[in-house]
Amino acid sequence: MLNIVLFGAPGCGKGTQASLLKEKYGIDHVSTGEVIRDQIARGTQLGKEMESYTSQGKLAPDQIVIDMIDHYVTEHQHAKGNIFDGFPRTIHQAEEFDRLLTARGLKIDKMIYFDVPEEELVKRILLRSKESGRADDASEEVIRKRIEVYREQTAVVAKFYAAQGKYAEVNGLGQIDEVFGRICQIIDSI
Repeated sequence: MLNIVLFGAPGCGKGTQASLLKEKYGIDHVSTGEVIRDQIARGTQLGKEMESYTSQGKLAPDQIVIDMIDHYVTEHQHAKGNIFDGFPRTIHQAEEFDRLLTARGLKIDKMIYFDVPEEELVKRILLRSKESGRADDASEEVIRKRIEVYREQTAVVAKFYAAQGKYAEVNGLGQIDEVFGRICQIIDSI
């Protein structure tokens, strides 16, 4: 089973590239952001808890996210592989993720970091807001807060995977197919 973590700041292109990778490699795409937004849209208790964080650009609490991923991995143990988009976002999540995968005889094969400058991220997210209708995409203040939270709390996860020899970086600028080609080169070398 091939397990890939797509990593980078909000707006770097993880979701777009994950869809292309899913199609090419026949592996599942697990987006914690989509799972969270679905819970919010359905008005579930989890969604209500999550919305109080996401509306302010904050990360969801670790344990809630870990439990969601644990449930997903349990239900999809026999998949060809997974692309984890937006998870793990903290060192604690990464450590717990390794534990739950190891318990099932699985592992992360590679973390692929998308390198994109902040101003480009803001521009992309504001553009995306016109199509997505997401409230957290429409406010430049909230977007910059999300990027700041990413830098302070999430960027350190790259070091966690680098220490395991599982880190790779791609230039996230350029046409979608150019970035896709760069990512495929990394995956094909695993």
